[in-house]
Amino acid sequence: MLVEAPLVTIVTPSLNQGRFIRATIESVLSQDYPRVEYIVMDGGSTDETAAVASGYGSRLTFISEPDRGQSDAINKGFRRGRGEVVAWINSDDLLLEGAVSAAVEGLARDPAAAAVYGEGNRIDESGRVLGRFPYTEPFNLWKLVHLYDYVLQQSLFIRRGALDEAGYLDEDLHYTMDWDLLIRLGKRWPLRYIPHSMGAIREYAAAKSFRGGRERLIEIRDMLRRHTDLRNPPGARLYKWESGSAPLPVRMITGPRAKRLREESQGLYRDGWVGPKLHYMVPPGAGAITVRGLCPVAQKLAITCNGRTGAIRELAPGFFEINVEEPGLADLEIDASNWAPPASNEPDSSRRLAWVFRGIERQ
Repeated sequence: MLVEAPLVTIVTPSLNQGRFIRATIESVLSQDYPRVEYIVMDGGSTDETAAVASGYGSRLTFISEPDRGQSDAINKGFRRGRGEVVAWINSDDLLLEGAVSAAVEGLARDPAAAAVYGEGNRIDESGRVLGRFPYTEPFNLWKLVHLYDYVLQQSLFIRRGALDEAGYLDEDLHYTMDWDLLIRLGKRWPLRYIPHSMGAIREYAAAKSFRGGRERLIEIRDMLRRHTDLRNPPGARLYKWESGSAPLPVRMITGPRAKRLREESQGLYRDGWVGPKLHYMVPPGAGAITVRGLCPVAQKLAITCNGRTGAIRELAPGFFEINVEEPGLADLEIDASNWAPPASNEPDSSRRLAWVFRGIERQ
């Protein structure tokens, strides 16, 4: 018996983006997936937006009415939609070829995942590709909660049931509503990365993410405070230090600090080495949490889970596995007794290396 492909609802919030919206609409309607419901929620545009949308007839639903901002428009579109999977694509951004099919296939492969996301491009005002969106990486909950948003929203597809349970976009947020939603989802279920190019973000001076300034930095700080209970979360410092609005002399000082914070705050380096202390978070689940790694030298690892001692192990050199029992959200700290500086020929001699990361996951 054939199972019908799930309906996917895609919402585009729009306000006076007539010069871009045709490309956005075409990127959605040209998807090869057979069951896409497309809703354009327009806030009352006075440009050519309505005329452009009308040319597509029944292939999309165009609703023009006042809203309370982007988050409100997206939420209204989600509530009108009937899809088992939902996504939104802004009226100046694009879906890439095969994005919807890749998302549905990814969700089918991983029934535990609340959402999937993938690779994507940066494009300029004319649509020219500037390069890969550089921050995308596999799901890392601690980094998402504490440090930065590495998920390209234009590649994000969410299960309707997860959205209903975690809650829709926070309509009081104007710059971080997608990041906030990702954190709320990630604290309940895993999110899965798909190595497929799925979306494109348009970068230009008038784009919302480039106009936020101090207001955007304050919103980032307050949102992260709410999720971390930290007065000065590392992500707030990171975005402040990397802000393009800071004077050049300030950026020359804070730039190296930001790079160090991005690389070292979790204790997990991009090449897989772990420092003396590793922070890691695992969403709730039924199985035990397994920590896997490689010790180049004898090592003692002490694992704290949600503030309680989870395990202490004396390890010989070689591969290891350590199990920790915690069915709920697990906030782990792993302290290593031994560490060493890197090899003398390594460019970054400031690193402190304890063991090699091979994964932390539920069984």
